[in-house]
Amino acid sequence: MTGPETAVTAGSNSVAGPHTGAYSRVPVGQIDPGALADVVDTIPRAVWLAAAIAVAGTVIAILLGTLTTRVLVRLGVPTAVEGTAFERTAREFDTSTVDVLGSLVRLFVLGVTLLGVLGTADVTVAAGFWGRTVEFLPQLFLALVVLIVGVVVGDKVQMLIGERLTGIKLPEIGVFPRLAKFTVFYVAVLVALSQLGVATLALVVLLAAYLFAVVFLGGLALSDLLKSAAAGSYLLLEQPYAIGDEIEIGDRRGIVQEVNLFVTHIERDGEEFVVPNRTVFETGVLRIREEYCWL
Repeated sequence: MTGPETAVTAGSNSVAGPHTGAYSRVPVGQIDPGALADVVDTIPRAVWLAAAIAVAGTVIAILLGTLTTRVLVRLGVPTAVEGTAFERTAREFDTSTVDVLGSLVRLFVLGVTLLGVLGTADVTVAAGFWGRTVEFLPQLFLALVVLIVGVVVGDKVQMLIGERLTGIKLPEIGVFPRLAKFTVFYVAVLVALSQLGVATLALVVLLAAYLFAVVFLGGLALSDLLKSAAAGSYLLLEQPYAIGDEIEIGDRRGIVQEVNLFVTHIERDGEEFVVPNRTVFETGVLRIREEYCWL
């Protein structure tokens, strides 16, 4: 019988045919190392380097963010910022001040990593602003950190000063805690702007304008405060009335409960009046003496 002959060698991976020569046959499920190496060689080295930077940057971002949070906790930052407006706002979003700072560190490292990946991979969009962005990103990070710290410290300063001045019952006293808070915050804003490269002259002008406003408002508040302190010094020295006396100051009449440097506390029928000592000097005081009639 004539016809095409086919020879198959047992145990061999080669097959001989009438129209083709011997060829290799790879069993199903087996990967040819040579083919895999060819695929790997087709990928540019820059892509491999970019992938390595992405993985390493992600790991570093997670580690540094966690480390930042733990260090801040060890330093007692959560206790220090407890009760501040920033901390209360963060709690409303199920986070905290230290978590915000830790997340900010992670975002900074991830941002640097992303720029490194784009630059290494020769992405056209990143090539133009790579250098400028690398210089600007740390400045932006520091500016954000300064702002957050300024807000937290300002809130804490307001709380501390408010607690120290609680015993002084004067409306003008409430100005000083808020003034201290906004002073700290304003300085933080100036430092943050300087980190972003804002002109120094403009910052100096803004600082001078703010200091003038602080001095002006502080002078208005202190003028009444100093008047009350001067009047209180006289009242404490001369003692025209004492605790337990019934007096009348203007349209307010009652029993004296306390006299300090700034105010006089009088009480009548369960109501307490806090009268600034300067008012005592301006309106005068009437001490009421009970007269007894003997029959």
